[in-house]
Amino acid sequence: MRARDPKIRSTDFKEVALGLTEKQAVKEARRCLQCKKPKCVAGCPVEIDIPAFISYLRDTDFSGSLRVLRKYNMLPAVCGRVCPQENQCQGSCVLQRKGSPIAIGALERFVADYEMKKGITEKAEREKPNGHRVAVIGSGPAGLTAAADLAKFGYEVTIFEALHEAGGVLVYGIPEFRLPKKIIQREIEFVKSLGVTITLNWVVGRTQTVEELFSEGYESIFIGVGAGTPQYMNIPGANLNNVYFASEFLTRVNLMKADQFPKYDTPVKKAKKVAVIGGGNVAMDAARTAQRLGAKKVYIVYRRSEAEMPARLEEIEHAQEEGIKFEFLTSPKEILGDERGYVKGLRCDRMVLCEPDASGRRRPECSGEDFVLHVDQVIMAIGQTSNPILVKSVKGLDLWGAGYIVTDNEGRTNLPGIFAGGDISTGAATVISAMGAGKRAARSIHEYIMDTSSRTSPQKALSKR
Repeated sequence: MRARDPKIRSTDFKEVALGLTEKQAVKEARRCLQCKKPKCVAGCPVEIDIPAFISYLRDTDFSGSLRVLRKYNMLPAVCGRVCPQENQCQGSCVLQRKGSPIAIGALERFVADYEMKKGITEKAEREKPNGHRVAVIGSGPAGLTAAADLAKFGYEVTIFEALHEAGGVLVYGIPEFRLPKKIIQREIEFVKSLGVTITLNWVVGRTQTVEELFSEGYESIFIGVGAGTPQYMNIPGANLNNVYFASEFLTRVNLMKADQFPKYDTPVKKAKKVAVIGGGNVAMDAARTAQRLGAKKVYIVYRRSEAEMPARLEEIEHAQEEGIKFEFLTSPKEILGDERGYVKGLRCDRMVLCEPDASGRRRPECSGEDFVLHVDQVIMAIGQTSNPILVKSVKGLDLWGAGYIVTDNEGRTNLPGIFAGGDISTGAATVISAMGAGKRAARSIHEYIMDTSSRTSPQKALSKR
């Protein structure tokens, strides 16, 4: 896929990848074998009929291709940009046995961008209102997908969002240069066009409880609040000034416009030398954002080798092209501070890789050698955990690990009428996996409410807790 010049793009927040041209998209679509038993569909968490949308595309029927996509996916422009297709639909493509798989993600993006470019608003089919109400907590990818699918089933759906803008991790966690806000807003407007109501600045668990939502007439509740609490590193110096968590750092820049300080009064430290700890997509996003804020040198500090990095290959390549420095086989052990309590360096151990651990990746061990990176800012991007405000407010809700909700594969919790999906039930994962969870949960909620012979009323459900 075409991309902007690294020397230019690394100085601004404009989108990096430029997408396919019409000629490129049609040519790529015509490579598709139209398999009778397409493995790519099985690899898609939101169950898109991939051969069908590509078939329309190869015949230059872009509107037909769009109709197929919108039938299954409410966020095609988002997925075409940030979904890890290489591990899912494209990873299952039979063509990769002898060459390269079909660029399904790039084709999805092309069709979604065609919709925006032409000003098309593809209306999804929707059943007549059925008189039932469902509450969705969280407006991230899981919540938006569940809400849209439930609306198409005929439900009256309200999304309750804690922040002042809808989109969840899409707006606060992914930088503008990778996923423009106008793209997210257009997809959200499509969900709202189905009749979904979004209530902002509403913290369920504080502003209102789940029990109170039931008492107001909501017959089922879907929890899709993600995993936004940062994980801490238990190393000396973690409380020094200019140490950030990636989730905080990215939220300040992406959602609260700290990159435009003092025009917007949310400051963020614009450092000269930055160390970002971690090897996932969030680490890449934080590093590239720090560089765009003016850092002269940015390091990715990762305790394994490049081969073990969980970030998408495209994101690693883009970061390398932009001049981000990678310190592989490097594990932080102390953040160093000056006499005023500000970061002045990061002491690290050199690592060596040993036998694989439970994750299947080779386990890093200290080599006995250490060194110091001279930096004035450290950003920790080692993962997130559950936000306890909501989950601890629901009495009797089964949890696992660091406060994640226990669900089955269809999103059912141990409490009648309460469903959950996305990062709040699996731990931090991908946008598309959260969307798949939202889609499955919507079907389960529909079955739960329609099955009047076996379902427990909200009032009875409350009495059992």
